[in-house]
Amino acid sequence: MAHEDKLREHLRWAAAELAEARRRTAELEAADREPIAIVGMSCRYPGGVRTPEELWELAAAGRDAVGAPPAERGWRIEDFYDPDGLRPGTSYVCEGGFLDGADRFDPGFFDVSPREALAMDPQQRLLLETSWEAFERAGIAPTTVRGTRVGVFTGLMYHDYGTRLASVDESVAGFLGSGTAGSVASGRIAYVLGLEGPAVTVDTACSSSLVALHLAAQAVRRGDCTMALAGGVTVMATPDTFVEFSRQGGLARDGRCKSFAAAADGTAWGEGAGMLLVERLSDARRLGHPVLAVVRGSSVNQDGASSSLSAPNGPSQQRVIRQALAEAGLSPDLIDAVEAHGTGTRLGDPIEAQALLATYGQERPAERPLLLGSLKSNIGHSQAAAGVGGVIKMVMAMRHGVLPPTLHVDEPTPHVDWSAGAVELLTEARKWPQTGRPRRSAVSSFGVSGTNAHVILEEAPADEPVEEPVAGVAAVGDTLLPWVLSARDERALRAQAEQLRAAVEAHPEWEAAEVAAALVSDRSLFEQRAVVIGEERAELLSGLAAVAESTAAPGVVLGSGTFGRPVFVFPGQGSQWAGMGAELLDTSPVFADSIARCQTALDPYIDWTLTDALRGHLDLTRVDIVQPTLFATMVALAELWQSLGIRPAAVIGHSQGEIAAATIAGALTLHDGARIAALRSQAILAIAGHGGMASIPLNHHDTTQLLAPWRHQLAIAAHNGPTTTVIAGDATA
Repeated sequence: MAHEDKLREHLRWAAAELAEARRRTAELEAADREPIAIVGMSCRYPGGVRTPEELWELAAAGRDAVGAPPAERGWRIEDFYDPDGLRPGTSYVCEGGFLDGADRFDPGFFDVSPREALAMDPQQRLLLETSWEAFERAGIAPTTVRGTRVGVFTGLMYHDYGTRLASVDESVAGFLGSGTAGSVASGRIAYVLGLEGPAVTVDTACSSSLVALHLAAQAVRRGDCTMALAGGVTVMATPDTFVEFSRQGGLARDGRCKSFAAAADGTAWGEGAGMLLVERLSDARRLGHPVLAVVRGSSVNQDGASSSLSAPNGPSQQRVIRQALAEAGLSPDLIDAVEAHGTGTRLGDPIEAQALLATYGQERPAERPLLLGSLKSNIGHSQAAAGVGGVIKMVMAMRHGVLPPTLHVDEPTPHVDWSAGAVELLTEARKWPQTGRPRRSAVSSFGVSGTNAHVILEEAPADEPVEEPVAGVAAVGDTLLPWVLSARDERALRAQAEQLRAAVEAHPEWEAAEVAAALVSDRSLFEQRAVVIGEERAELLSGLAAVAESTAAPGVVLGSGTFGRPVFVFPGQGSQWAGMGAELLDTSPVFADSIARCQTALDPYIDWTLTDALRGHLDLTRVDIVQPTLFATMVALAELWQSLGIRPAAVIGHSQGEIAAATIAGALTLHDGARIAALRSQAILAIAGHGGMASIPLNHHDTTQLLAPWRHQLAIAAHNGPTTTVIAGDATA
C-alpha cells in the first residue's frame, strides 16, 4: 500500500511538472509570435520633410522632391557633371533626392564639443536627432531611459565623409576615427542616451534599415532588450555614387525613379534618415504608449549565386516573402498593399513584380488585387534609409485609409505579364476601404549585396485602450492652464515655441489640457524655460507667438534652470492661510484623493475634518488643527507636483514640514506621519502656558551634564544635530 501511495504521489508530481513545462513552452511560443508595436517614428527626407506627417503629406499629395544638390553641400557641378557622360570621373546626372540642412547640427544639445561635431559624419548626427525624436514622439522623455535595456539597430552604408577632411586641425583629427566609424553610428546613440541593450550597425546596402528592423524585432521578442530603436540613414558626402553608377549606365537621366513603368530607365539617388521605436505589443499597452502599427512578421535572406553579384534573384525574393508571411501567420490574400523596392531599373523591377505576382497575386479575388507603389518615385532611392521610409509611409497610409500614387508611370512595364496574378500598380491615389479585418501591408528592400528583407505590417489593434490624460493636468484650475517649454538655449526655446504654435494651429482637435499634460510628462526639461499661462486657446497661442518673437506678453514667464531635479522644501507653522487648498479640492482629483487618504490616516487621532479646515470652517490658530492640516496639505501638494512629472531629488522640512518631508521620501508611512503630526501638535497644546522649550548649542552628552541639577524640571526634547539640543520643561527653569 505504501508503495502504491508513493507511486501515485510521484505520478501527481510528474503530471504537475509536465503541465508546467507545457505552460512555459506555450508562453515562449506565444512570445515568439507576439506582434511588435511601433510606438514612435521620426524622419528626415527630401523635400524639406522633417516629420512622419510631412512625409505623408508629400506622398499623399504626389509631390516630386528631386532637385539639384544643396549649395551647402559644396559640390562643384562643373567638376562632376557631364550631360554627355563622356568625360572620365563625371556623372551624366546631377539631380537627386537631397536632404536640406545636412550640415546643420546643435552639438551642445547632445553634449558634443564643436570640434568633435565637425569630425562627426552627418549620418551620425541625423541618427542622434531622429533617435531622440522617436522617443519623444512615443511620449517617452529620452532622459528617462538612461540605464535601461533598450537596443539600437541602425542601417548605414556610406563612409565617405572623412575623405572630405583630408587636412584638418590636429584637435579635430583626433575625433575622425569615431566620427566616421560605422560601428559608432549605433554606439554613439547608446552612449548619448545611456542605453544598455545591444547596439548594432547594419550594412546590407539598400536593405540595411529594413534588416535593422528585422533584427530589432527579433531582439525584442527574445528578450535581449525591452524596446529598440531601428532605422537607417544615408547622406552622400561626395558625388562618388553618381559617378560610379554613371559608368555602369544605371542612372535615370532625369534623376527620377519610374517604378514599374514602361519608361523606367534606371535608378535615382536620394537621401534620408528614419527611426522607429518598437516594443512588444503587450508592453506598449501596459505602459500606455501609442501603438501606431504592429510588425506581424519579417524575414531576411540572401540571393546566393544569382546571374551576377548585384543582380536580383526572383526565387529568393519569393522565398523571403513567403517566410515573412509564415512568421506572421497570414496567407498572401490578407495583405492589401506592398511598398515595393521599385528602383525603376529595367532589370530589377520586372524581377520584383514577377515575385509579387507569384506570391501575393495568386488565389485572391480579381476585384481585390494587391496594390503596388514605391516612395522612391517621390524622393529617389534613399538607399540605407529606403526601407524605413517605406515603413513610415505605409504606417501613415493605414492610419489615414489612403494609398498614395506612384509617380512617373506612363504605363506598367511591358516586361511583366500582369495578367499572371492580381497585382495592380498604384498610378493614382486609392482609398483603403475597411473590410472587417485589419488593414495590412508589406515593405520590401533588396540590397545590392544580395540581402533581401520583407516586413509585414498591420494597423494598430482596434481594441487598443485609449490613453488617459495625465492625472492632475487641470490642477491650476479648469480654465487656467500652463504650457511649459524648455530648451538648451534661448534660440532653441524660440524655435520650440514656434513649432508648438504651428502644431497646435494645425490640430484644432487637440485639447489645451492635453497639450499641457504632454509638455510636462512626455518631454525632457532643459535649462532655458518658458511658461505660457492662459484661459483660452487663442490666449495660449498668442503667448507662444510672444515667446517665439522674444516679446513681452501677459501670461508669459521666462527663466532658466538646471538639469537637476528640484528639491522640495516643506515649511513649518506660519505658512498657513484661510482657504488654502480649497480650490484644489474642487479642481484637482490628485490633490483631493491625497487629502482623503491623509484624513483616513489622521482619523484615529482627531475629531475634525481636513476639508473643513481647508475651506476655512475651523480655527487655524489652534496648533492642534493647523499643524496636521499643514502636514496633509504639504503631502497632497507634493503628490500633485509628482503627478505632473515634477519629482524631487531630495526633500527637506522644518517642524511638521519635516514630518511631511519624511513621509514623501518614504522614511515614514502616511499613517506614521499623520500620527506624529497629530500627537505632536496635541502635546504642544497641552504644555502651552505651562512649560517652555529652548535650543542650546551643546551636544547630547554636554546637555545631559548641564541638566543634572534640574533633572526634575527639564528634559531633553530633541536632538537637532550633533551640536544642538532642544530642551523642554518648566518655563522658569
